Amino acid sequence: MPHPLERVTAFRAAFARRQAAETIRLPGAFAVRDPDFPLSQEHNQLIVDTPDADPVALPEQAERSLGPREQYRISVLDDALGERATPALAAAGYHRDTHVVLTRETAGCVLPDTAARPVALAGLRDALLDQQLLWFQDRELARQLTDRRTARLRGAAEVLFLAARTPEGEIAAWADLYLDRSSGLAQLEDLVTVEPHRGRGHGDTVLATGLALAAAAGVPRLFLVADETDWPRAWYVRRGFTGIGRSHAFLRG
Repeated sequence: MPHPLERVTAFRAAFARRQAAETIRLPGAFAVRDPDFPLSQEHNQLIVDTPDADPVALPEQAERSLGPREQYRISVLDDALGERATPALAAAGYHRDTHVVLTRETAGCVLPDTAARPVALAGLRDALLDQQLLWFQDRELARQLTDRRTARLRGAAEVLFLAARTPEGEIAAWADLYLDRSSGLAQLEDLVTVEPHRGRGHGDTVLATGLALAAAAGVPRLFLVADETDWPRAWYVRRGFTGIGRSHAFLRG
């Protein structure tokens, strides 16, 4: 069986292709585009999913495949290639963010006493939009970053939106859960706790629920991607996650 990191990389590349409105295959890479969400870097980027792509060619590939944009994103899923590509991409005006792939087994995970629940995207939208508007002053950007979750529904065999609520019924935290029994993998994405409700265990509730649902679905491993330098990485490590590799996102503009 392939190494867990190889399976995670294949999962991430497949998810990007499946949710994309359009894909363009290029030497050593592919581009994803979505005219419904032009401000979403996730849905309009160049993804390098092989370890032998030519780093010097990547900026031109991004511009040619994505067309004129204020911002360009190149995601390099192979750590070693990302390191080799850094000088060439820096010379082209890109800066690098590094992400760590964290995983843990789901065996023995059970639903917490007060579990998060799957919710329809329509029921989560107001909370998502309110949070995006706190992060971004551009209302159209906030709208697209909220509504792009409709595209994520295409990304995996099963896509769930989990929400933890306060005793009064207010949504306090949420995350996406992607399940793929065929690969034996689940992914937790965009775990967020609303600021007034932080420090009360709602994020733990969402995480524990995601692990338990993956276990119940027969998926033995859950992974997530965390910024290498930001505090959530240590938060996940304290909850049993282990780093198995890195990937890199290069941004320009």
